[in-house]
Amino acid sequence: MSFPPEHEIHRRRFSRNLGVGVALGSFVALVFALTLVKVANGDLMHANDAPGGLGSTVPMTEMAPAPAPATTSP
Repeated sequence: MSFPPEHEIHRRRFSRNLGVGVALGSFVALVFALTLVKVANGDLMHANDAPGGLGSTVPMTEMAPAPAPATTSP
């Protein structure tokens, strides 16, 4: 008993799936490489490390209070 010949739509679907798989694999490889470079450099920066921001490792600097607005007397 032999298998029936492969239909054209199955060949097209396979090539499309192969293209999506290669694109996804490339993206995963890029993220992995960037992670390795970041870890190798010992970078301690996080996504939201703006000074004083939520989860920040950088302390907020003390700012002088704003001067009072000038008042005019009539």
